[in-house]
Amino acid sequence: MRPSWNDIRIRAAGFANDWKDAYYEKGEAQTFYNELFEVFGLRRRDFGLFEEYVKRLNNKGGFIDLFWPNTLIAEHKSRGGNLEEARKQAVDYCMGLAADERPRFLLTCDFQNFVLRDLSKGEITRFQLAELARHVEAFSFMLGLQERVYRDQDPANVRASELVGALHDAMEASGYRGHDLERYLVRIVFCLFADDTGIFDRDIFLFFIETRTRPDGLDTGPLLNRLFQVLNTPDDERSNTLDEDLALFPYINGDLFAETLPIPDFDLGMREALLGVCKFDWSNISPAIFGTLFQSVMDPKQRRVQGGHYTVEKNILKVIDPLFMDDLRAEFERLTKRKDSRRRADRQKFQQKLGTLRFFDPACGCGNFLVVAYRELRELELDVIRAIRTNTTKENQQELDAATLSVVDVDQFYGIEINEFPVRIAEAAMWMMDHMMNNQLSTEFGQTYARIPLNTSPNILHADALETDWSELLSPADCSFVLGNPPFGGAKTQTAAQRAQVRRIAALGKSGGTLDYVAAWFLKAGEYAQAGNARIGFVATNSITQGEQVAQLWPILFERYKLENAFAHRTFAWESNARGKAHVHVVVLGMDRREQARTEKRLFDYRDAKGDPEETRHKALSPYLFDASGAMNPHLVVREEGRPINALQGLIIGSKPIDGGNYIFDPAARKSFLLDEPGAEPFLQPYIGARELLQGGQRWILALQDVPPAALTVLPHVRKRIVAVRNYRLESKSESTRELAATPRLYHVNVIPSNRFLAIPETSSERREYVPMDWLKPPAIPSNAIRVLENASLVDFALLTSAMHMTWLRHIGGRLKSDYRYSIGLVYNTFPTPPGYATGSLNLAKLEPLAQAVLDARAQEPNSTLANLYNPVLMPPDLRKAHQALDKAVDRLYRPAGFNSERERVEHLFRLYEHMRGPLDSAMKPKPKQRRVRRKKK
Repeated sequence: MRPSWNDIRIRAAGFANDWKDAYYEKGEAQTFYNELFEVFGLRRRDFGLFEEYVKRLNNKGGFIDLFWPNTLIAEHKSRGGNLEEARKQAVDYCMGLAADERPRFLLTCDFQNFVLRDLSKGEITRFQLAELARHVEAFSFMLGLQERVYRDQDPANVRASELVGALHDAMEASGYRGHDLERYLVRIVFCLFADDTGIFDRDIFLFFIETRTRPDGLDTGPLLNRLFQVLNTPDDERSNTLDEDLALFPYINGDLFAETLPIPDFDLGMREALLGVCKFDWSNISPAIFGTLFQSVMDPKQRRVQGGHYTVEKNILKVIDPLFMDDLRAEFERLTKRKDSRRRADRQKFQQKLGTLRFFDPACGCGNFLVVAYRELRELELDVIRAIRTNTTKENQQELDAATLSVVDVDQFYGIEINEFPVRIAEAAMWMMDHMMNNQLSTEFGQTYARIPLNTSPNILHADALETDWSELLSPADCSFVLGNPPFGGAKTQTAAQRAQVRRIAALGKSGGTLDYVAAWFLKAGEYAQAGNARIGFVATNSITQGEQVAQLWPILFERYKLENAFAHRTFAWESNARGKAHVHVVVLGMDRREQARTEKRLFDYRDAKGDPEETRHKALSPYLFDASGAMNPHLVVREEGRPINALQGLIIGSKPIDGGNYIFDPAARKSFLLDEPGAEPFLQPYIGARELLQGGQRWILALQDVPPAALTVLPHVRKRIVAVRNYRLESKSESTRELAATPRLYHVNVIPSNRFLAIPETSSERREYVPMDWLKPPAIPSNAIRVLENASLVDFALLTSAMHMTWLRHIGGRLKSDYRYSIGLVYNTFPTPPGYATGSLNLAKLEPLAQAVLDARAQEPNSTLANLYNPVLMPPDLRKAHQALDKAVDRLYRPAGFNSERERVEHLFRLYEHMRGPLDSAMKPKPKQRRVRRKKK
């Protein structure tokens, strides 16, 4: 019986290690080839001849170093020898052989470098001795497989997942759906992986599909189901008359093939789709492919409802490295530097520690976080085993070579996932990663180390994590780390059921809050961690570190659950290897229980949202993810204020008509209306919203607040509009809107400025460095998408358009999708003005010419909209220069030295906010009740 590819790879690694120092051809070449044949389970003398004489075309004789008739010629050189000369010599020998003896393969080698040529296909494989284990399949002809034509060795990548998606779609279209389809696809993916990584003998699954199923696909379903039965049957329980091709497949166990599934009805197209995925090389598969696989076959609408976003590996590492891997590696590094007699015992103790850790992902999806965490832990354990083996005595070698060489196993990993298909994917992915790491261990130490059949399983629960008691799956006392990438789902995109879950878990009272769905996982994790010592590390939407959500979520985490920020990655661009991938920005948040919090907090900051971060260390991190080391209260959050607390004059929203569109006109509608009602023209005023302010365009609105009733009697079409507005309001479900029906000529919010005013758009693109603001004048009426500052001065404009104010907006304000949302209560009313502003002791007049310079630079481009002017790519140089000069001047009002980065600005602003809030908080504290003193009666 020929050895498995896994055994061959192990032998190849040992062979490479044994011959790494060889160099002299004459003295060692024959022993080299004898042992090379043994790697493949062959005796060289049964196949190949040394020094076979051959007469070349020039009638001169020569001796072939190694000759295997019809199969192989090998020409060998001493280390560093000229392999091109060796090739020419071998080709010369080939031409001198009889036609029925000429080989298909030609090998040249100098001990350290191999060049194998397939003369029939014109293919060349080059590699070094140390890489032999990765290239053994190039020598498949040595096992009698030279007639087999191998697939193109495409790497397993997004395209592979797309192919599985195509298979899914084809099977679903045939009527094979739901649980059965999901389970079936997971089995197929496992077989694809097993076919290429040594769980199965190489390509027997592909061979089975190609050669044993009919081209029309009609028998593919029954044969696959029979194969799945075989994979679930121990060798000693299999039929003695079992088909020999099926008998080649090993027993898998692990519940993967236990359930009997209905037989799908394949056709030609479905079989071709199956062969398409079979012809990829899955041996170099990335664990992230499984999440991609899942996302590629999910219904896009369902994906949005569930808030699913799947993570590339480098983003997973942003969680697990600071959460636990960095600490474990540092601990091992300290052990490796020790020279004392206890170092070996302590290394073994450290390895045992790795086997006791427990990892829990309560929103595990396809298990990407668990899979990558398992791989990283196994790779660290491999380093530990190497260190233990260094200078190991003979009496201890038996202990190291036992089957328990690795103590880290998949049953240390726990997860919860609401959908069944990803649960099955997660289980299979963990088993696959386990096998990959076992292969690596086997190659490293020259012995077969496998866990097939599967005896242990990851603990993945199919359930709704927000409706499940996590402690029933894993006791908090046993949990080491809670980690993952919970679903995001903004407050407005949540289903009613999801919103109810978040409100129940947050317990914020009648308002319920506006928390993102991901916040519920932070709250449940915080509660869970109270009964144990687990650290928490999650990916989250950056919105939970901005805007109104901060004041809702973080006091609970800090005060109710006594957590501390341990590490954080500030906002960076999400990356996903999936079809229809999400375009979002996220943060990574790590938290400890306060009693166990580290004295040093780690902060990773990004100059470019798509680049690599820079790490800094601090004593405290604020919930806005910046340094709070100097703060009196690092847990302080910015709360919405009903009026300015910074000495600025009041900012208001524009008019909000609630009119069902009856009072608002675009140019075409206005023209048509005035043809019917020309007398209405004086009452149609320009209506400016954020779109008109930024991008141009025109709208008008009927302004009837002060029109005498007598004037309306001659305007029948205007009266119809008034009646329509009244009826629209009466039909509303909102009581307050129905009350407005009594005054249909009034808007819900009536802001009709009589003087020039500063207009600030409610939302602005995140790409802009500055929110474009501009002055408008009557008769323009601002919409409720505009913030209105009446009687604004150039100084007001200078402060509000400055980099300082933009920094406050970016970090404290909320977002609408990804756009900046300019909130009056949260941004404007809380913005810390420069020291001395409130008392009037600052000389602010110097800002006026700088503010005017910005307006003048804009005026140089009369045909450009504000959107064009503030496009970061198109912004005119003069305008940018004017803004930079203004920024510098405003910065120096806050600090004479100015600021070198946005982070410096926001940290400084937050300290000012803390001082600004201090007197207000003191004033709001209830005064202690005075004790009544009872006087004794005389």
